[in-house]
Amino acid sequence: MNAVLNHKGALWGFRTTLLLYMFLLIILPITGIYAHSLSAGWDMFVESISDPLAWKAVWLTLRLSLIAMVINMVIGTIAAWVLHRYQFPGRTLLNSLVDLPFALPTAVGGLMILLLLGPNSFVGQWADAVGIRIVFGEPAIVVAMVFVTFPFVIRAVQPLLEEADKTQEEAAHTLGASKWRTFYQVLLPQMRPGIISGGMLAFSRAMAEFGAVVLVAGNIPGKTLIASVYIFGEIESDNPQGAAAVSVILLTLSFLVLWFINTLQAKEGR
Repeated sequence: MNAVLNHKGALWGFRTTLLLYMFLLIILPITGIYAHSLSAGWDMFVESISDPLAWKAVWLTLRLSLIAMVINMVIGTIAAWVLHRYQFPGRTLLNSLVDLPFALPTAVGGLMILLLLGPNSFVGQWADAVGIRIVFGEPAIVVAMVFVTFPFVIRAVQPLLEEADKTQEEAAHTLGASKWRTFYQVLLPQMRPGIISGGMLAFSRAMAEFGAVVLVAGNIPGKTLIASVYIFGEIESDNPQGAAAVSVILLTLSFLVLWFINTLQAKEGR
């Protein structure tokens, strides 16, 4: 079997299949979006991305994605730490449930949030009583973004915790360091690459979320309309060029995020 895999013809075939796969499913569609955004000319592209509603949608998406990223970095790090360090009943089940947002259709996640936090729920009624608007407002969008991106930080930090050198932690305890100081000066630097890369992936994924958000955001232009829903609206309004122009903004930001993550991982590897 190894002889077959090491054969030059087999390697050439695998390489060609991989390149063809990447070209058809990734490079070609992305190139098509960039090309279509400029299909009506540069002036039309600038007009599309200069639309006030488009920029408000993009800015709202970036702002709320950043909030969701910070929440995930904090809660995800704590969750990864607890799942790695402590043994308790239901730990295996809880660890399995971490990946549920990956397997669950995002529209189902949006429906769950609507039922749990909507106006007819206990939480929704309490929030309305104190003057807080959750569903059909920015809080619901953040909750939806956090839900769909929750696993990223946890799954990025867990391998680092498993590979961490426990002798450094033991040495810090021996030298009289408190638990907090040991965590801050010994463990946190070891987890930092996973926290940052997982957080950035969560940020990139939150920017593109549609299914969970569209059910709970209210989608009011200029207020609760995020970029992905704006793009859908442009398609429905028979303006694919405008939709492609806004998509280019999100794609470019995602590329920058991935480039940053790869650069960070390369530096950590050295």
